[in-house]
Amino acid sequence: MSITLAHVQPIVALLCGILILIMPRLLNFIVAIYLIVVGLLGLGLFR
Repeated sequence: MSITLAHVQPIVALLCGILILIMPRLLNFIVAIYLIVVGLLGLGLFR
């Protein structure tokens, strides 16, 4: 699998989501879950 510009946004969203989960607060959990879901959808892992 080659990484293209279309994959950059979902990868960044996944990384940001994981980093936010490391420092938990209620709002951070909501944002982290959103970013992880958007990242997974953007990579095409769910259809």
